[in-house]
Parts: sequence; structure tokens; C-alpha cells
Amino acid sequence: MIPLKQVFRRIYATWDARNREYIRDRSAMAWNFLFPVLVVLGFAYAFSGNDQPMFKVGVMIPSGKTLSALKVEHSFLETPQIQWVELAESQTMDAQKQLARHGYDLLWSPTHYWVNPSSPKGQVLQKLLLALPQPPLRQEITGEPIRYVDWLISGLLAMNMMFSALFGVGYTIVRYRKTGVLKRLKATPLSAAEFLLAQVGSRMLLMISVSSIVYAGTHLLVHFRMQGSYWDLALVLALGSFCLISLGLLVAARISSEEFAGGLLNLISWPMIFLSGVWFSLDGAHPWVKKIAAIFPLTHVIDAARAIMTEGATLMQVAPHLWALAGLSAVFLMLGAWTFRWE
Repeated sequence: MIPLKQVFRRIYATWDARNREYIRDRSAMAWNFLFPVLVVLGFAYAFSGNDQPMFKVGVMIPSGKTLSALKVEHSFLETPQIQWVELAESQTMDAQKQLARHGYDLLWSPTHYWVNPSSPKGQVLQKLLLALPQPPLRQEITGEPIRYVDWLISGLLAMNMMFSALFGVGYTIVRYRKTGVLKRLKATPLSAAEFLLAQVGSRMLLMISVSSIVYAGTHLLVHFRMQGSYWDLALVLALGSFCLISLGLLVAARISSEEFAGGLLNLISWPMIFLSGVWFSLDGAHPWVKKIAAIFPLTHVIDAARAIMTEGATLMQVAPHLWALAGLSAVFLMLGAWTFRWE
């Protein structure tokens, strides 16, 4: 029976060595800080105005109806330059919350429409409705708008975490294997599980530290909206970091070619960037796109963090995302440990 003190000592030594290696790589560390800050400031400037190229209207689809059928019956739905988002009647409450935050410019149903009186776009759309021979009944939903940069920051933090986890862990282990570092570690009392735990702990500490500093620094300049608890947000980001690191370990479990590892990591990361809601909402996307997006851990990190920051959601309200991240982490870690090889 190996004493636990020796196990923790080996894990700590490996963890400390990885931290020192990262800190000495000045260019990688500087990029992890500079890239998200530059993107936040760039988008804060680019989207600081109120003029957007398109209206966004949520359409409450009655049971047994389709959007195509409603367009035939209601001429308003044929108005050009409007993005129509199909919503079930069961989504009315959530849609009204988004309307209050200016997530939608207007909500429409065959009998009613909901408008935020503080939304300039909503007022324009309301004039179009009032010009109809028989306009639907009007209901007001009030609330403060959310800037694009407030909506963006959660996706940006998660994206930076994803790159740091996949390339910072996966690519590093592949390099260790190629240069013979893992072969030397195999000759020590260090076990594979201890090595992997040290890598997870080291990268989690660095990722959470970088994310906290980036958020705090940009918050001083941009003043992000924060409706929920910082502790809840920290827990979501920590669990998301653990899941993404586990995915990086799985990718690097057996690969010894840096070129192949780089290609595989890009193949995994870029679909997540485009389908996980980093840059734009998937509200109007096709249902199968949303189902694919739900497979990615990045989607659950972003949705949970964004709900906490912009809606004030609690951990109970984002629990499905947390369970999904926990389940994916367990699967990635078990497969990674099972397939891991030193050489």
C-alpha cells in the first residue's frame, strides 16, 4: 500500500513543474491575457451603436400551425429584413424575459403582440402592426437592454478557456511524448493517474486565474452586466475548465505527432466556436443545429455563464448544464485514462 503522502508529493512535484514551464513561456502567457482583452474591447467599440442591420421578432406558433401557414394568413410575417424566430407557446415566459432585455425587438402571435416601449426597433415594428386593418392586441414588457458586449463576455471567456485547455494540455502532452519526457517519467514512481491529475490541477489553476484577471480588467473598462452570483459563475467556469481539460487529455492520450494533434484539436475546437453561441445566438437556428450544439461542452459552459450574468440565474436553474458538464467530464477522463500511453 503506497502512502498517500508520497502520492500527493509526486502529484505536487509534477503540478509545480508544469506551472513553472507555463510561466517561463512568456509569449504563450502574454497571448492568453492579450487576446481576450483585445477582442472584448474591439467588439465593445464595434457594437456600441444602436443601429443593427436586422429586426428580430419572436413568433409564437399556435398548436397545429407552422410559420409558413401563418405567413399566408398574416401579411405582417412577409415583411422583409426581419429575422423570424419560431417559438412554441410554452416558451412564452422565456421569450418575454428576452424581450425585456431587448433580446427580441417584438413578440408576435395571431391575437397579441408584446413590445418593449424602451426599444426603438420595437416601436418601428409596432407602427407596421398598427397600420394593419385589424392589428393584434398590444401588451407591454419593460426592462433594460443588454449590450452585445455584455452578451459576448461569457462566450469569450469560455472560448479562451477552451483554447487554453485543448492546446495547453493536449498539445503539451503530445510534445512530452514526442520528446521522450513521458518515457522518462514512466521510469519514476509516478503513475499515469497521478500525472494526469497534476496536469488537470495545473491547467485549472492557470485557466481560472487568467479568466478572473481578464474579466476583472475588462470590467473596469467596459462595466459588464452581472445579475447573478460571482460564486455561481466561478463554479460554472471551474467545472467547464475541468471538462475541457479532460477533453484535451482524451485527445492527447495516444497521439505522438504534433501535426496530427494540431489538426485534430482544430477539428474539435472550430465547430464548437461556431455552434456553441460564442459570437451569435442560436435562437433562430434549425433544430438539428441546436441538437448538435448540445453535444459540445462549450455550449453548456456558455449557456450557464450567460444565464447567470445576464438573467441572474441560480445554480438550480442552470443545473442541467452542470450535470451535462459533469457527465462529459467523467466520460472524457475515463476514456483518457484507459487509452493513455507513456510512449
